[in-house]
Amino acid sequence: MSTETPEEAPKLYAPREPVFPKRVKGKFRQLKWWLMIFTLGVYYITPWIRWDRGPNLPDQAVLIDMAGRRFYMFWIEIWPYEFYFVAGLLIMAGLGLFLFTSALGRVWCGYACPQTVWVDLFVQVERWIEGDRNARIRLLNAKWDARKWRLRLTKWTAWLLIAVATGGAWVFYFADAPTLLVDLLTGQAAFVAYAFIVSLTATTFIFGGFMQEQICTYMCPWPRIQAAMMDEDTMTVSYREWRGEPRAKLKESKADPSLGDCIDCNACVAVCPVGIDIREGQQLECITCALCIDACDDMMIKVGRPTGLIAYLTANDEPLERAGEPPRNMWKHLIRFRTIMYAVLWAAVGVGLLVALFVRADIEVSVAPIRNPNFIVMSDGTIRNDYDIRILNKHGEERQFKITAETDEHDPEFTVELQGIEGVIVTSPPDNTFIQRIYLLADPENQAASRERTTVHIWIEDLTSGETAHVETVFNGKAP
Repeated sequence: MSTETPEEAPKLYAPREPVFPKRVKGKFRQLKWWLMIFTLGVYYITPWIRWDRGPNLPDQAVLIDMAGRRFYMFWIEIWPYEFYFVAGLLIMAGLGLFLFTSALGRVWCGYACPQTVWVDLFVQVERWIEGDRNARIRLLNAKWDARKWRLRLTKWTAWLLIAVATGGAWVFYFADAPTLLVDLLTGQAAFVAYAFIVSLTATTFIFGGFMQEQICTYMCPWPRIQAAMMDEDTMTVSYREWRGEPRAKLKESKADPSLGDCIDCNACVAVCPVGIDIREGQQLECITCALCIDACDDMMIKVGRPTGLIAYLTANDEPLERAGEPPRNMWKHLIRFRTIMYAVLWAAVGVGLLVALFVRADIEVSVAPIRNPNFIVMSDGTIRNDYDIRILNKHGEERQFKITAETDEHDPEFTVELQGIEGVIVTSPPDNTFIQRIYLLADPENQAASRERTTVHIWIEDLTSGETAHVETVFNGKAP
């Protein structure tokens, strides 16, 4: 009988190694601070900005009104049938992402991605409570005593408060923020509001506090797509291996001039939010945040060596620098066919949306013929066709509209009658769609009454502004 123990099955996933980025100062870290403040400020403050649209419309500057099926953004109002504006903005966002990636690598991931921004905030809170890198590592390895429990619970509470604020801010985009806040605090809000807050709080708390770089590495598809957007002229964070190697400690490198500039201090590794070593080359996990540049430059200044050992470089610069020649001008890398193509496409979509936004009418009209029956013969021989007409009044006040009809020859051969209303003037409520049944009547002496089909233009005139709109339909007559 064999006493050998069976080999354990290989694990498919390695357990997470906690990453404790060290505090660093520099121009890229400063840029990240400013972008974090800006993006978080926009996210948390925007629902509270007011915008006067009149007495009958919401005064929230940015509002996704699901009940009213409307999207408001300052002076812009998007109706459901105008979803192409939203589609256009999504296309612009995609093209913008392609543009920045082809020019500067994963710069979106490193500076403006929501996951990066919130992880930055969570890590900073962790530093305030538990200390910098070394203190946090010691705390991780310490036993669970009263101090460790106190620091951990304090940190988790702070993270949870940020997560609640994040989930709460999101639902404010879908209802009047001050009103919804009161309803939430008094327990009168709809269940779906609480459900959204709970789910977004949980995901923010878990993703930002406990998963962090794993979201970028394992869950986000962009690291695997970005290669198609990049080429040899893409500027990305790189290590000048030809200058830094062979690496050695400072004392050894001072004694031997043949050694490289890298003193193997691991400062670039200590500040990396995803825990990689940039000196090992380009890696899928790298989010191009450039904090390793700040850390390396700071160390090079301290030891009296030139900065730029880690910097934004392109693959085409490497052979030039290895040969002792200066790299190409940065603008030659940024302005090339691929980036120009993305920029032109991005601008074209943007201009198209602006044109569509400013030329759209303030009133819209549509008509639905009633074809059961196709026409009605009145007692005096008059032919009548029935239609349901929809008038979309985009104004914030009640408007009166006059309805007329004419043929292609612009002859007013029809009499217009409105169901339940005397005359040809209807009153439409503000910012709403008004439906009216209308009758078109053709005298038996008119050609339209004796033709099988006649093209008709139904005109709507805004009696306040004088603006007109029309829709084309067909009048059915009694063919001989």
